Amino acid sequence: MKTTYSGHQYALQPNLLHDIKAEAPNEVLVADITYIAIAGSSAYLFLITDAFSRMIVGYHLSDSLAHQGAIEALNMALEIVPEPEGVIHHSDRGVQYCCHGFIDEIRKWNLKASMTDADHCAQNALAECINGILKSEFYINAEFQSLRQASNAIEDAVFAYNHLRVHGSLRGRTPAEVHYGHDGTLELWAKELVSFTLPVPLELRHV
Repeated sequence: MKTTYSGHQYALQPNLLHDIKAEAPNEVLVADITYIAIAGSSAYLFLITDAFSRMIVGYHLSDSLAHQGAIEALNMALEIVPEPEGVIHHSDRGVQYCCHGFIDEIRKWNLKASMTDADHCAQNALAECINGILKSEFYINAEFQSLRQASNAIEDAVFAYNHLRVHGSLRGRTPAEVHYGHDGTLELWAKELVSFTLPVPLELRHV
């Protein structure tokens, strides 16, 4: 299901990641929205991932695509950002991220808004990949019986992804290990942001 509507009249922000790469945690946050199936209904998962550590730092499940879900995810992410001023928030051109309500929230925290260029979803590849990992490896692509059931499953999936799922691009470490134990040596904003090659160990697949 399509979650991005970019045919709106709101102002667009430039893509700041053409010339900038994350060199430490809390420098670049990438955001996206993915569809969650609910029996007889639907829901939408707003996600924010740290571009350096690949840790999911903010998320919110909503039965609406309204921008309030993006704000909730952002506020969760900023709870662990020591100094929000100057942090880049990167997203696609969806109306949720371009509307006045969300841009006002960005300005309130003195963040820098960044967006993909027209028709370039690959410029938000990391955020898209996180969606895929959660759905394919942590089973949030199932149809849930209620919003509460989906919310509980997503909470478990995010925890398992952050703390148990190792990445080859993180030198065999988990996102949480890199995020909270940054040693300054990893180069993570590579040309191939989609190189998630290590599977979740079998014993973790039902976490």
